[in-house]
Formats: sequence, C-alpha cells, structure tokens
Amino acid sequence: TEDEIILFERDMKEFWTKLKSIYGTEQINQTLALRDSCKESIKVLSEKWSKKLKEGDQMINKIQEYNNEILQQNQRVSENQEHLTEIKSNLNQEEKQKKDLIDSIQELKEELMKKKEIISSKNKATKEKVERLCKSKVLFEERLGLEIRRIHNEQLQFIFRHIDHKDPDKPYVFTLSINEQGDYEVTSCTPPLDCIAEFQLKVRETNNFSAFIANIRKAFTALSYK
Repeated sequence: TEDEIILFERDMKEFWTKLKSIYGTEQINQTLALRDSCKESIKVLSEKWSKKLKEGDQMINKIQEYNNEILQQNQRVSENQEHLTEIKSNLNQEEKQKKDLIDSIQELKEELMKKKEIISSKNKATKEKVERLCKSKVLFEERLGLEIRRIHNEQLQFIFRHIDHKDPDKPYVFTLSINEQGDYEVTSCTPPLDCIAEFQLKVRETNNFSAFIANIRKAFTALSYK
C-alpha cells in the first residue's frame, strides 16, 4: 500500500545514510543504482497491482450490477407469472359464466316454448268454446229470445228480451268470457243476480252450457216479477 511504500522509502534512506559512512562512493553508487532499479520495479509492480485492483473493483461492480439485473428480471418474471395465473383464472371464470349464461338462456327458451304451447293450447280451446257458443246462437235466439254479441277481448254478451211482460223490449244482459284456466266466467250481469256465482260454478262442473243459459233466463224472469 501507499503507507507501506513511504515507510519503506524512509527505511531505505536511513539504510543509505548508514551505508555511506561504511562503504565507498562506487559501492554506494552501485547500491543506489540497485536501489533505484528496485524502486522502479516496485513502482511498476505497484502500478500494475493498483490497475489490477481497480479492474477487480470494476469487475465486482459489474457482477453486482448483473446480479441486480438478474434479481429484477426474476422479479418481473414472477410478477408476469402471477399476472398470467390471474388472467387464466379470470378466463376460467368467464368461461364458466358464459356456460352458465348459455344454459340459463336455453332453459328460458325451453320454458318460453312450453308457455307458448300452453297459451296456444288455451287460446285454441277458448276459440273452440266461443265458436261452439256462436253456433248455438240461432237456437238460443229462436227458443229463448236471446241475442248473442261478440265484444272485445273474445267476450260474449248475452241479451235476453221478452222477459218483462210489462216491457217486452227491456234487455236483461250478462257478459261471459273464458278465463286463463279455460273456465266460463261471468264478468258482468245487469240487473245483478244473487245466484250468478252458483250458476257459474255449476256450468264449470257439468259443462252443460244450455242448462246454464236456461237457468239465468229463469232467474231474470223470476226477478222481473219482484
């Protein structure tokens, strides 16, 4: 080191001072030349090792930089791996959600088709009942003095006349529809009859529509005498 070199030079000076007092000039000159050669060798060697030390320090720094870079790369790889795992997990969840959604849509389609079939079947049955009632129109009009009209929402209006002997043209009216269950349902009655609910229940049980109409006419007739 530099301190050791200074110490060495000091020791050399002391050595030469003592040596001058003992040996002659020529020997001293030879010794000085040897000393200078030794110092030059030491200087060259010192510069060489100093350069080697600097190169070693640079190499250590470079290795440290490489190590830091490798650590950073490993960290980025780890983060990318975690991100990739998260993406895969999200994709799996999305695929499951997509499958669940497709299954739900299919179930809704099937349920909708069933409901359409049920509604179509009910509509068909309703129309068939209405058509049968309309076909009986002539019979009812001739025998019971009844007028049947088709009004809104596939309802039928039944108008009885010739009931009140004081006013033969006075109308007695009730309106009939087919509900969602396919049953007969009286939606209005003028004048009102207390027994209309009973007649409605009975026609649902027996499906005897002619008796239902006859019973309502009888009830209107009985009401006209009160």
